[in-house]
Formats: sequence, structure tokens, C-alpha cells
Amino acid sequence: MTESVEGTFLGLPENEGPADVTILSVPYELTTSYGQGTCDGPSAAIQASSQVELYDPLLPKDLPCGFNLHTAQPWNGEGSSLQEQLSGITNYVSQHEASFPVILGGEHGMLPAIMQAIAKKIDLNELTLIQIDAHADLRDELEGDPDSHACAARRSLDLGVGKILQIGIRAFAREEAKFLSEDQRVDAWLARDVLNPCGGEKIWLDWLNTLSKIEGPVWLTLDIDGLDAAYVPTTGTPVPGGLTFWQVIQTIETIASASGIQWIGADVSEIVPDPHNRVTEFTAAMLATKIVAAHLARRLEDES
Repeated sequence: MTESVEGTFLGLPENEGPADVTILSVPYELTTSYGQGTCDGPSAAIQASSQVELYDPLLPKDLPCGFNLHTAQPWNGEGSSLQEQLSGITNYVSQHEASFPVILGGEHGMLPAIMQAIAKKIDLNELTLIQIDAHADLRDELEGDPDSHACAARRSLDLGVGKILQIGIRAFAREEAKFLSEDQRVDAWLARDVLNPCGGEKIWLDWLNTLSKIEGPVWLTLDIDGLDAAYVPTTGTPVPGGLTFWQVIQTIETIASASGIQWIGADVSEIVPDPHNRVTEFTAAMLATKIVAAHLARRLEDES
């Protein structure tokens, strides 16, 4: 590997000129309901990324492959109330709308604030939100809080998001099961079905086929607890029975290669570092790197 630069994603040097990809850090943690530490996730993932290989088989050269990657200063966390902090996240994300943003978090409760930033440049009703997650995040409230991380997808729909495609879901409430069965804006591929040794492959292929046929703008929201807990043992709420690392990689690559998709950005959330094994933050760094590489591979294809 080349000599790395401390504090930048992948240890890459900062270059002048407009960014093609911007790495944003949102150390937001106000509504976590179990494990703590997501506020330290973004910096840990960036530190871990300096150990990630720059080679990706989708690209003709090592990252950044002739493109300009910029690691932005983290969101400042200012705000005396939850609503002020969410508004601050919206403003922070909006400042970098000219490039392809990859946002590191931070609890998944930041998602509606990200959607509000996106709404400044596109009609959310045209957006497909692809959600990798252990949880449906479709509660109307949790312990009286409608802005809880457990409500992130529901609030995104309230803001006008036209369609949500979920995969990896395996921990959800009766209220959410009812919502999934009744609301046509949300389709879910449950982990127990995708990973079922009897018929799971067919359902997995249906997921990939659905992604390949999407038309219009897409945002990927990747709550890393969507993966099995073996890959992310210290995420906020690790849940057994999740997706494999390679299933998430294949999902990312399918999004990037779908001809009708306008991929506008992604977030990787619920990163909780563990100084004893560093598996969670390294997994997050590798997935963020794959998002960057897949997006740039699509750019090269479109420009050729």
C-alpha cells in the first residue's frame, strides 16, 4: 500500500479542485436504545480505512483511480435540542451536494435529516431508498420519541420518499409487520427468507433482479447491523441471522451496474468501534470503500 495520510479516508492525500466523492462524518448519537458508541464510529471507520487495500476488481487502477476523493471535516454536533441537531445534519449534508456523498455515522436516526438535504435537489417521491438493516425502522415512535432511530424509515416516508426496498430485516415489532403488509411504498426481503437453505437462493435472486430494474434516483442506507453479528459484533444492536458480507457487496455492485439508476449517494450507519478487535469499524470501512469503487466504476462506464 502507498503511504497513508492520517485522518483522510483510505489515507489518500487531499487534492485541489472539485470532489468526485466526499466522505462525510456524522457522529450523531441521541436516541440509541441499547449499545452506545455510534458517535465514535465515523472517526474509527476512517482510521480503519487506512488499512483497506486500494485495489478493486471493478476499476482499471487503484483508488482513487484518477478521481478526487475528499474527506470533509466532521459535522460539528452543535444544537441544544434533538431537532436543532437534525437540522444541523441537514445543513451539513447540503453543503456537499455537488459530489457523490458517502456519509459515515452515527446512529440511523440521522436518515430523515439526510433525506431533507436530498429533498433540496430532487423530488423525494421519485426516490427509491434501498435499506440494508436488521430492523425495519418503521415504528411511529419508540418510548414516546418519533425521531428515534427505530423510526428512521417511517419518518423518511413522511418526508415524501416514494419507495423503500428493505433487506436483512429480522427484528421488528407487530406494528411494523402490519405496516409492511399494508403500505405499498415498502417492500421487504426478510433475512429468514433470503437465508433459508430451502428456497433462499430464489428469493435472493429476486432481490438482485428487483434492484437491476429500478428507474430513477436511488439512495443506499446501510445500517451495518443488517449484516450478521459475526461481522459487526459491536454495532448498536447486533442481531444474529443477518446477511453475509458478500451479499452486501453484491447488493452494492448491483446498484452501481443497474442501467436505469441514478445513484446519488449512500450512508453507512450504526458503526460502534471496539478497540479490542476492530472488526466492526473495519467491516464498515471496507463497505464504504466498495461503495466508492462501485460508484466510480459506473462513472467510468458512463464516460466511456
